[in-house]
Amino acid sequence: MELNDRADIDTSQIEDDRSSGGGGGGGLGGLPIPGGGGGLVGIIVTVLVAVVGGYFGINSLGGSDGGQTQTGDNATLKAKCSSEQKLDQLDCRNALYVNSIQDFWADELPQAFNEQYKPANTRFFSQRVSTGCGAADSGVGPFYCPADDKVYIDLTFYQVLAQQLGAPGEFAQPYVLAHEYGHHVQDLLGTEASMRRQQERDPDQANALSVKLELQADCYAGVWAKHATETKDADGDVLITNITQDDIQQGLDTASKIGDDTLQQQGGGTVNPAEFTHGTSKQRMGWFSRGYEGGDPKQCDTFQASSLDI
Repeated sequence: MELNDRADIDTSQIEDDRSSGGGGGGGLGGLPIPGGGGGLVGIIVTVLVAVVGGYFGINSLGGSDGGQTQTGDNATLKAKCSSEQKLDQLDCRNALYVNSIQDFWADELPQAFNEQYKPANTRFFSQRVSTGCGAADSGVGPFYCPADDKVYIDLTFYQVLAQQLGAPGEFAQPYVLAHEYGHHVQDLLGTEASMRRQQERDPDQANALSVKLELQADCYAGVWAKHATETKDADGDVLITNITQDDIQQGLDTASKIGDDTLQQQGGGTVNPAEFTHGTSKQRMGWFSRGYEGGDPKQCDTFQASSLDI
């Protein structure tokens, strides 16, 4: 993957909360880092009995700090991402990925769904953070909060992805972010709210419906990847100049490492499809590929699909 070093990185789409420490207490649903109890970011995680979720997703259940958020100061990030060495910086590259994903959906959402796109900030945090959905720590992995329309990520998650899950490729990073912005798209289209109502009406299907939501977000990530080299900054300069098949393979490899079945096995438990919330490795790879190969978000309707195995 080649990024354009002449492109401007719009850090106004980022809230850099890493110096404030966020806010502790409570917690959102999510998947703790395997082998928790410290780890890369020094957080306390409850004992992991069996991995039943999937890395990164959507959180809408309120925690103890629901409705309270903090706004970070990104002055330092802005200065860093204006320097000649900006693309050497992990946070600046991730800011560029966010710019690219949002530029794509700003054009695509009206064309595909006749719906205007509303930008959503990404918040970089360290260890713990207060959100509109409740208080969260790094153990839940990256997530989207529909209550405040923000994506949250502790960038040390990429170390977990590389060192503990075996997905070290650079393209794993924009894939993660594109998946989370896929949830934002679902929020704007009403898909997420509709799914929650279905879960309330039929609790026995709650996990199966969650799988469909997550696989659709994977598909949306693939759609962005197909068009990523078309995205531009405010001055019309291309943000990403090249994406190779090796990059797409890195995205597929990441999807394969975070399937429910793979994570359950890694957690030392037996594979239990009834507990799947994000989809199998095969399904996640399949729906990302569907999005990338077709490049059309209308082909990502997992809720109407006759089968999730593609």
